[in-house]
Amino acid sequence: MTDQPVVTEREARAVAEQARQSDWTMDSFAKDLYLGEFRPDLVWPRPPDDPEREARGQQFLTDLEAHLRRHIDGARIEAEDRISDLDLSGLIELGVFGIKIPTRYGGLGLSQVHYNRALMLLGTVHPSLGAMVSAHQSIGVPEPVKQFGNEAQKEQYLRRCAEGAISAFLLTEPDVGSDPARLQTSATRTPEGDYLLDGVKLWTTNGVLAELLVVMARVAPHSGGKGGITAFVVEAHAPGITVERRNAFLGLKGLENGVTRFHQVRVPAENVIGAEGRGLKIALTTLNTGRLSIPALCVAASKWSLKIAREWAAERVQWGRPVGRHPAVAHQLAFMATTTYAQEAMVEIAGQLSDSGGADIRIEAALAKLWCSEMAWQVADRLVQIRGGRGYETAASLAARGERAVPAEQVLRDLRINRIFEGASEIMHLLIAREAVDAHLSVAGKLIDPDADLSAKADAAKAAAAFYAGWLPRLVVGPGDSPTGFADLGPLAGHLRYVERTSRRLARSTFYGMARWQGGLEHKQGFLGRIVDIGAELFAMTAVCAHASAHGGRGGPGSPQALANAFCRQSRLRVNSLLRALWVNTDSTDEALAADVLEGRYSWAEAGIIDASEGTGPWIADAAPGPSTTDSVARRYR
Repeated sequence: MTDQPVVTEREARAVAEQARQSDWTMDSFAKDLYLGEFRPDLVWPRPPDDPEREARGQQFLTDLEAHLRRHIDGARIEAEDRISDLDLSGLIELGVFGIKIPTRYGGLGLSQVHYNRALMLLGTVHPSLGAMVSAHQSIGVPEPVKQFGNEAQKEQYLRRCAEGAISAFLLTEPDVGSDPARLQTSATRTPEGDYLLDGVKLWTTNGVLAELLVVMARVAPHSGGKGGITAFVVEAHAPGITVERRNAFLGLKGLENGVTRFHQVRVPAENVIGAEGRGLKIALTTLNTGRLSIPALCVAASKWSLKIAREWAAERVQWGRPVGRHPAVAHQLAFMATTTYAQEAMVEIAGQLSDSGGADIRIEAALAKLWCSEMAWQVADRLVQIRGGRGYETAASLAARGERAVPAEQVLRDLRINRIFEGASEIMHLLIAREAVDAHLSVAGKLIDPDADLSAKADAAKAAAAFYAGWLPRLVVGPGDSPTGFADLGPLAGHLRYVERTSRRLARSTFYGMARWQGGLEHKQGFLGRIVDIGAELFAMTAVCAHASAHGGRGGPGSPQALANAFCRQSRLRVNSLLRALWVNTDSTDEALAADVLEGRYSWAEAGIIDASEGTGPWIADAAPGPSTTDSVARRYR
């Protein structure tokens, strides 16, 4: 194992803080929600801004669905663990790899909403199709170049991507995950002003077949600049690049995910995206909208799971009636139906906010990713439970003995990665919590900063006194306390009043937590996680009410309003439980116990098993820079 430089917790935090987008220049529904200000006007559905683009988007989805039904066999992808060249060719011809690329660069120029819906279609044929397109267009070359590239880069790379050049995003390394301060891939300046890349990247989704790469590498300080982590567009088949292996996973068969080594790979200076040192900021900003792809795929899996559960529960008879008529199963179906609809509402609303161009959706996108990935897993788990033994049996096995080939177990396997992809749930909690308390840290951060001098603390105290003198009184009463509050927003106004009241209570709880723990709040991850989860539920409730309102009417059995009402009733129970757990929990005893577990004090509880993995290799593979010692497994598909 190569020696990694020692990076302190403070240094790692400083790198992450410098990379985050620190200003708020546009409205953010979720930011206001965490501050106790409920703004349903920011998320209520509006007519499409561009009817012509709306029409083109609907036509594209129609064409895509027809193509997928006729030409792509998800079962074959699963069996062969490969998306064929013919499949890729058909998707290229349809323009799938340029859905959001502007038309002036050869793309389809469609909206985030239509892109999300396209991912849903792709994901239900096979989730690896959705993951491939998402990795290419949400975080691969198109999005960072569109947002931060110069005109020459856009003309060259966006056009190539629209024509079918699949791309990949390379940040993770064998010993670097969510802590980019430890990034080791280097970019060394040459006398000519170009760069030489050296290092190893892990879990490079699309990396095995990509033509273009976005690579994050560390540039050392030099006479021309401070260097820092920098984003590069790199030709995937350039000399010195070796795809050393294609990785295999629990699910997502067909995913071309690999280990990529760079050895003295020359990259022209004009391939820097943005500027030196801006790589992490570019990556995080790209993820603001890129994260919406994960919840879109979760919605697709949940919709399919609901459909199968409904059909099976109506068909399967036990004890004289369909199993869905038994309350134990009915409760599962009710959860699946409401949660699926709420996921769709959250993704649609977040997509509309993104398309509006007038909203900062960094928190909304992160909440959608966190909440949908967690809830979709629960939906799929309930499907497997309702299907019983057939839920655990593979589709191929079911078909072989003459039954409908329902891949319930596959959906469960495929969905599991979404709680890890593009920020594991634990990291998402911390990321969202940081944004949720940003207003507080902006005015009072120096008060709890151990490095701040007395003068800075005095200035912060004055600013905090002024801020809280105006903010805290607003949390006492609001429109949620009025029996007629939000009546103009339809029959679900009662739930919106609950959201407004709870938003103020959440903001008060956040303030109490900051006052109680001050600088220690960052280590109260149980408390912060619950704060985030409450906000996620409140966002989901608002989104589902807004989404249902777009259909009009007061609703009855079978209406969107009825489904939204049922969801909000379930969500309110979860929120009330989370609110209580903010202050009544086992966090401190659990953390003390975990420390003892790590020290080995409870290793006796592990006795009586055989660990076959012992001796098979180190926990983290050696990633020393240098030439590759293996043949490349890179794939060329056109």
